[in-house]
Amino acid sequence: MEEIKVEEILNTILKNKIQIILIICIFITIGVVYSFSFVTPKYTSSITMVLVSTSNDENTNSTITTTDINLNSKLISTYSKLVKSKTVLKEVISKLNLNIDINNLRNNVSVGSINNTELIEVKVSNENAELAARIANEIGRVFKEKVREMYNINNVEIMSEAKVEREPANINHKKDVIVFGLLGIIVSIVYVSFVNMLDTTIKNPDTIEEEFGLPVLSSIPILRRKRQKEEWR
Repeated sequence: MEEIKVEEILNTILKNKIQIILIICIFITIGVVYSFSFVTPKYTSSITMVLVSTSNDENTNSTITTTDINLNSKLISTYSKLVKSKTVLKEVISKLNLNIDINNLRNNVSVGSINNTELIEVKVSNENAELAARIANEIGRVFKEKVREMYNINNVEIMSEAKVEREPANINHKKDVIVFGLLGIIVSIVYVSFVNMLDTTIKNPDTIEEEFGLPVLSSIPILRRKRQKEEWR
């Protein structure tokens, strides 16, 4: 019984293969158009900062002590909040003469420590790749100054500045096409299943016996025209 059902489904797929291929091609085309035309590219640049010794005295041994490490670990959470604070972002907007709202800028800034270390990474996303890098670097400089002013310590150093990224971070053409292709396959399967459900024609003699409990006395074979012509010659 299961074999008959599987056979019916396969037969339905074969009969509707042109429609299935067409549906998949339509969805792939939609994916290409969507990925290349409707997704606004955003570029992400990141700056990395490291927490170092808290000593401000140049004559003091600059070796990082256990106390410094413990203090820096506790400060990472506070510093992450400070990077996205109104105080820092407002000054960044002012220095770069940006025509952007603070909340909008904050939504495009992400901060976090790298693998639970004393490295802080600040990522900035923007539709302009060069502006994203400029904002990230300016945030690093302003943040470093604010830490010195507010905490009277100089334990933040810029490890690597942000660079201009040429590839958008939010666009993956291959992935978009594959997703839409898979969506097309799913829609095709639903279509085939729906067509199969609506098709109430009797496909083989066994169906009559299963549905109506009546024996099949005889059946008329279907001959293709080409075969009929050959037999008539």
